[in-house]
Amino acid sequence: MKPGKLTPDELAAYVFPRCGVRRQDVLVHSALGRDASVIDFGDDVAVLSTDPITGAGQRAGWFAVQVACNDVAVAGARPVGVLLTLLLAPSSATTDARVLMDDAHDAAIELGIEILGGHSEITAGLTRSIVVATALGRCRRDRFVTSAGAKPGDTILMTKAAGLEGAAILATDFGPELANRVSPDRLESARAFLREISVVREALAAAAVGVTAMHDATEGGILGGLAELASAAGLGVAVDVEQIPIRSPTRAICDALEIDPLCLVSSGALLITTPRPAPVVAALQSIGCQAVEIGRVVNGPSVLYRQDQSRPLVPPARDALWDAVERLTTIRDLRPGS
Repeated sequence: MKPGKLTPDELAAYVFPRCGVRRQDVLVHSALGRDASVIDFGDDVAVLSTDPITGAGQRAGWFAVQVACNDVAVAGARPVGVLLTLLLAPSSATTDARVLMDDAHDAAIELGIEILGGHSEITAGLTRSIVVATALGRCRRDRFVTSAGAKPGDTILMTKAAGLEGAAILATDFGPELANRVSPDRLESARAFLREISVVREALAAAAVGVTAMHDATEGGILGGLAELASAAGLGVAVDVEQIPIRSPTRAICDALEIDPLCLVSSGALLITTPRPAPVVAALQSIGCQAVEIGRVVNGPSVLYRQDQSRPLVPPARDALWDAVERLTTIRDLRPGS
């Protein structure tokens, strides 16, 4: 099998039927398109989510903390802390442990959270270290949001732009390989997208004024995120592709690698559904975050519009990042002296 997430069919066949006892104090259970679980603790709820970082080389510890906390925040919960699992490659264990924890520490300070504990080990067979972050958040029981809450007629809002995380990873990890295809200033701009990966502030701001669902567009990019949002609600989405923001550095990198920016991992872009978009947009603008309307939730199949044409929304089989990494790794391996 190729690297990337299991497909929806594989998850339905191998994962979701094997989730143990279905407990009454679990308010949001494991399901497609749901990146966080919610557990009843009386007046408050605990929100938990876990994510590995496997596609990024540099700054993986920072990515791990930010991405896991994003999943907690899109449920309307303020992150409290993370547990980290470090699976360290034998060839670089000492260096990787220090670098991963330095980066995770930086991210935790930015978010005002604690690294609560975890596990670390040197793992045979790994050629590159892997970090997994499990985030914990809390909010009032009547304030949490799920990715399954979208309603027909809701407006779909999107913050920032498509492919930010993927562009940042590719520009950071493969700068020399891209140097003869993408201009230096665009590569430098793409590397700076790293600072926009968090959606914690905007998710909490949006939740405070009223939304029906939120979902951060991670692996599978914007199209994958939209498909998961629709699947979680049992509805469809009608999306105007031309309204989806794509920044020029991302476009340049994707054009050079012949990949679709809408299928490129997009942490930093938050998808929001709401029947009242104006106050949500105003709340986001008040914290310096721009949002645009890209479509609506519909009672029917999911479709993408471009001008007068439409086509079904088909989620990508795997994230475009993996195709790009494979291509650029081959180029790196063929370079003299590599």
